Amino acid sequence: MSSLGADNEAEAEQPLAVPTFREAVRLWAKIGLLSFGGPAGQIALMHKELVEERRWIGEQRFLHALNYCMLLPGPEAQQLAIYIGWLLHRTLGGLVAGTLFVLPGAIVMLGLSSFYMLYNDAPVVEALFFGVKAAVLAVVVEAVIRIGKRALKNRVMVAIATAAFLAIYVVKLPFPLIILAAGLTGWIGNRFAPVPFSGAAHGKGNAPDIRGVVDLMFERGELDHTRPTRWHAPRTVATWLPIWLGPVALIAALTGSTSVWTQLGSFFSVMAVVTFGGAYAVLAYVAQAAVTSFGWLAPGEMVDGLGLAETTPGPLILVLQFVGFVAAYRHAGAMSPLIAGSLGSLLTLWVTFVPCFFWIFLGAPYIEQLRQNKALSAALGAITAAVVGVVMNLALWFALHVVFGQVRSVGLGMEIPVLSSLDWRAALLAAAAIVAMLRLKIGMLPTLAGSALAGLVLQAL
Repeated sequence: MSSLGADNEAEAEQPLAVPTFREAVRLWAKIGLLSFGGPAGQIALMHKELVEERRWIGEQRFLHALNYCMLLPGPEAQQLAIYIGWLLHRTLGGLVAGTLFVLPGAIVMLGLSSFYMLYNDAPVVEALFFGVKAAVLAVVVEAVIRIGKRALKNRVMVAIATAAFLAIYVVKLPFPLIILAAGLTGWIGNRFAPVPFSGAAHGKGNAPDIRGVVDLMFERGELDHTRPTRWHAPRTVATWLPIWLGPVALIAALTGSTSVWTQLGSFFSVMAVVTFGGAYAVLAYVAQAAVTSFGWLAPGEMVDGLGLAETTPGPLILVLQFVGFVAAYRHAGAMSPLIAGSLGSLLTLWVTFVPCFFWIFLGAPYIEQLRQNKALSAALGAITAAVVGVVMNLALWFALHVVFGQVRSVGLGMEIPVLSSLDWRAALLAAAAIVAMLRLKIGMLPTLAGSALAGLVLQAL
């Protein structure tokens, strides 16, 4: 026993080797291929690979980085990968980490989107997607419960969530306005009643202090690129804003302000700025705009797109790639629909994920200041609570369009179901999927597969 303990102690004292760039590329590719299960599963995978097994980054610094990424719009798991890649191998490391995190899922999503548009009218494919829609409803309900447990710690947060739900479902306020109002509520509330907002910070402060390669590099003074300089922010803005918005401006100049390309670039660039709370939070707003305002998709197709995104690795926000593909496919003009859809898909990917690199490269050197700002943490906590209400609206929106064949608008545009249009098969599948995920704890992918097969059987009957 003592010999084993001595061996473990000697192993722990061995110096940690700085990973080469090639080793990092291999690991980021592995993470990109295996990153199923949404942000929680993706962050857990990175923690296992980077903190527990390889010790490239310490526990506290990993959580430190995650705290910052939680403050940002966009997919926090991808931003965390960019951040750690940047720590290890500067800007190139961040570019590689963030790109490989998204690339496998984007390739799969492009193939699935093409297949969907070519064959979604086939009876077998239609039946499979009938079952997938029911399972997607269960996934969103599970997301409401998961986010709610984390965010709704007191009555104030419950009130913010309720107000956000009513604002988007009854009054039809824009999602960005709801996020802004929630953030201001948290910011101001922290000054007058700090206790209800004090639990806003993310991460666990009492996590074990496992040190990693990055921590030792900091101690040796080897990470000069992490120290902000006077020209860091202006240089980053001057570099990345043209990279992000330049293609959008060029497309608008070449195709006109009303083209589908300009609409995609402009709309999803705005989404990249306001997507606090992850993909579920913004989907209701995107669905409302894509279906009602722009007419790119039918209501059921938005649910289909989410089902496809759930089955691919990478961020769930890849569902926006599906929206871009379908929109351009249907407005191809003289271009081949498949080529137009692929270009629309690429444009949507660009304006969705390029901002993630911008946020990290701009703000990472200042994370210590941001993490310790209590008012900012309070604003984030209020935003997270509002996200619960927004995702509740998404669940209701999906339920109305999956379980009922018809809905009607009342008041300011609030949708209510036409009860006589109830589809008992969809209701049965949705209830079974909810029980499978919430009660029986069956995973998301098995539930999606089982629901698809059940939909095939029910349609055959």
